[in-house]
Amino acid sequence: MSDTALNATTAARESLTFSTAPSGDAHVASAGKEHVIDAMRGFAALLVAYFHCRQVVWVGMQSFHHAVGTSLAPSSLIAYATFPIAWGSAGVPIFFVISGYCIHRGAAFKLAQDPRYRLDAGNFWMRRFARIYPVLLAALLLTLVLDAVSLSLPPVNHKIREIGLYPFLVNLFSLQGVAGHTYGSNGALWTLSLEVQFYAVYPLLFALRRRFGMNAILVGVALVNIVSALVLERHDIQFFPSYWFSWLLGAWIAEAQAGATRARPPRSALVWYGLAALFTLAGCAAFYVGQYLAFQLWAIGFACYLYKALETRRLAAPAAPMRLLSRLGDFSFSLYLIHLPVFVLLSSLIYRSELQMSIWPSFGYMCVAIPVAYGFYRLVELPAMKWSASLKPKSRAKVEGSGVRVA
Repeated sequence: MSDTALNATTAARESLTFSTAPSGDAHVASAGKEHVIDAMRGFAALLVAYFHCRQVVWVGMQSFHHAVGTSLAPSSLIAYATFPIAWGSAGVPIFFVISGYCIHRGAAFKLAQDPRYRLDAGNFWMRRFARIYPVLLAALLLTLVLDAVSLSLPPVNHKIREIGLYPFLVNLFSLQGVAGHTYGSNGALWTLSLEVQFYAVYPLLFALRRRFGMNAILVGVALVNIVSALVLERHDIQFFPSYWFSWLLGAWIAEAQAGATRARPPRSALVWYGLAALFTLAGCAAFYVGQYLAFQLWAIGFACYLYKALETRRLAAPAAPMRLLSRLGDFSFSLYLIHLPVFVLLSSLIYRSELQMSIWPSFGYMCVAIPVAYGFYRLVELPAMKWSASLKPKSRAKVEGSGVRVA
């Protein structure tokens, strides 16, 4: 994509602005922050997508090791090098933290300027609907088409659940995990229902924040998180209170950036990044006890990293890997929504759903899913973003400058 096209795409994004029009240096710093957010979004999408890709096409590390042992063949070494992807579901709490930050950031800066600021809940819900539901509907229809082909190629892939009307409606209304399962092969949709539920209750959270402050809300939501996990998660009911804390961590970071949250964080970046590494490793260890606990620890670890990464106002241009991940972050939502049905279809067509000993097909699957996701982004997600942006109040649109795309 050319720089002109990229700038046009960025301008079309739904963004949250700084409290005042930034100076030249602030423009660059703001762009740096946007690269951090989009790069992390791209990283999380790649992590989750390849995590699922290995599950769909590869036999898995244990079976592979039993078959090849300590082989030093290049293909074996590359397969062993993918071992960290076993924790690829860590991308999900990364998305939650980023979402909380992006959704609340604009309101946090407005509250820092004017404590009397009130959220227009109706406009917020309307813009969220325009941003999410056209893309979700298209993803469900694409899943239906791809899974219909996959189902015609026996043996049927074990990743495909029911594709009837009831699960379609359950997923369309974001009730998967509560009233039913995810749709067809698209198991990744379980997190989207939580996102929509976060958006639904955000005006309530905003009202509580105005009354009690973000620190008190963070403690309260942490307690709700624990109770919800004990009551719901143990019965395999996935509802937003069980994951609310990770989302609110992002909102807390937005408040801290706006200067509205009183906190005494360690000054050293080494301390923050050390905490990020510590919680991340703890999450990897906890993963073998239970995925839910790992999610919470990963969320805290990533929040520590994000807080310091956004606080550092670097004026230098981002490195090439960051720019590449940032470009991928532009359409990470589309990649997240459609990758699994694509993988399942490829596996059904090429291998009749038989798991492969070689790791190479997994890389080929990714090379197909990424351009398909980009096409989906151009055809479906980008128009939805423009529709959502067009619904912003005019007074806000006039002062819109550089910012961060809402998740």
